[in-house]
Formats: sequence, C-alpha cells, structure tokens
Amino acid sequence: MAEHKHGDMDVSVQTETFNGFVKFVTWTVVFLLALLVFMAIFAT
Repeated sequence: MAEHKHGDMDVSVQTETFNGFVKFVTWTVVFLLALLVFMAIFAT
C-alpha cells in the first residue's frame, strides 16, 4: 500500500476553480441586487 504524505497534493486547479466560482457568485448577487433596485425605482 502506498504511503500517504499530508500536504503533498497539487491543489492549484481546485483553488482556481473555487476562486472562479466565488467571483461568479459575487457578480451574480451584485447584478441581482442592482436589478431589484432598478425594478423598485421604476415600478409602475
């Protein structure tokens, strides 16, 4: 059985994916909040 060395795995791809996901969610929330404010201002 292979020996496991803690902290030896390359996680750069996972880190980039997670950072991209966080950026996407952040911009989506900002857009939705701006849309709600726009709709509240110009509601007829």
